[in-house]
Amino acid sequence: MFAFDLDELPALPTQLALFSNDRRNIYNFCEREFLPTTETVHQPSSPATARPPLAGLKHRVIAHLATQGIDLTGGRIMLVTLPRVFGYQFNPVSFYFCYDQQGRPLASIAEVSNTFKEMKPFVLGPTTHLATAHGAAFSLRTPKYFYVSPFSDLDVAFDFTLRTPGDKLAIQIDDYADGKRTLTSVLTGTRTELTSGRLTWFTFKYPFITLRVMALIHWQALRLFIKRVPWFAKAARPEAQRDLYRPHHSIAPPSA
Repeated sequence: MFAFDLDELPALPTQLALFSNDRRNIYNFCEREFLPTTETVHQPSSPATARPPLAGLKHRVIAHLATQGIDLTGGRIMLVTLPRVFGYQFNPVSFYFCYDQQGRPLASIAEVSNTFKEMKPFVLGPTTHLATAHGAAFSLRTPKYFYVSPFSDLDVAFDFTLRTPGDKLAIQIDDYADGKRTLTSVLTGTRTELTSGRLTWFTFKYPFITLRVMALIHWQALRLFIKRVPWFAKAARPEAQRDLYRPHHSIAPPSA
């Protein structure tokens, strides 16, 4: 995965031969594919609303946090994610770590996507910030009301523990149903410098990584289906899918 300082993104293509912003390359970061909060937000019980357009991903992050009463003016944003690789992009979840002008952790956003190309941001604000033995972290348990997997019901709760990245990355997202943990997901890694040489090596070491993520999701789903694990149809509970962007036609049929 990549960790981008959003203020440094425009300069990266001049430093990395294999990386571009919004242009074809082996690695291509497309800002429009992230945090689409200027688009229509899906609310099953109320009319769809869209916000005025804002230029740039950092502006969208700041504006979205402002709707939650969080002022990030003059702050810094680190995005942990995957760009397009050989033209294909899919992120089950991307993480925004937001710091105030003094460099103190202020908030975090977990931007969760599904294979239907829907997207839902979960904001972890100052009240979720805590100090741990391993450094600063954001912790929040909240109902997901989002279709992530056919093997997970919509009112299962996400339990986020997002540690601010330094030399190490340590993120955990658990599922809770009826107060009991039913799934643990962990993402860990060690920080390395982003250079042209390292990108070249990773191209051979992890070819088509974004396509591999999607393939493994479907492979694991097939294994669970063969085991007859109970599953939930996406269209069965459209009323329980809310606060998401780019809704699938199964819950938001196109207007006639």
